[in-house]
Amino acid sequence: MEILKIATERLSIRELVLSDIHGFYEYRSNPAVTRYQGFDTMTLEQAEAFIKDNSAKHFGKAGEWVQYAIENNETGKLIGDCAIKLDQHDIRIAEIGITISHLEHKKGFAKETLTGLLSFLFDEMELHRVVEIVDAENIASINLLKSTGFRQEGHFIENIFFKGNWGSEFQYAMLKREWDERKDKVQKT
Repeated sequence: MEILKIATERLSIRELVLSDIHGFYEYRSNPAVTRYQGFDTMTLEQAEAFIKDNSAKHFGKAGEWVQYAIENNETGKLIGDCAIKLDQHDIRIAEIGITISHLEHKKGFAKETLTGLLSFLFDEMELHRVVEIVDAENIASINLLKSTGFRQEGHFIENIFFKGNWGSEFQYAMLKREWDERKDKVQKT
């Protein structure tokens, strides 16, 4: 099976490996980072188990989330992770997610990761559609999605119970043809 590696100007999106454990744990154990995520803070043991379990997963299997490391090319440090899940019923559709370390916010890394993922999924893999589900209170992520041309398609009201409360979510999506119309503009910003 082919190893996934996506290169952007400042980042490498690559397989998540056990040597990433300390950087991964550093931000995955931070409540501010996990606030809007579908997962909760992790212990070091949980982080290690997650990485080990994820190492058996590879891009291309329908219905399975696969997590990837986001590495800063300049420092060689893990600055976050992202995930891709191909739709269980149609592998021309993918859902994605991005988590950036609290130490790396407001540096444009989330947008660079998102455009790298879109370029890979639409230009290389020729997928038809990419979806992202986002907490309705996660304004930073909503603004990121809008800035890259995602459309809001759904508003799910108190549809998920997590972290002791009912949460609402938005669904955003982009089609390949929409990416093709916008990609030059998005990749330059």
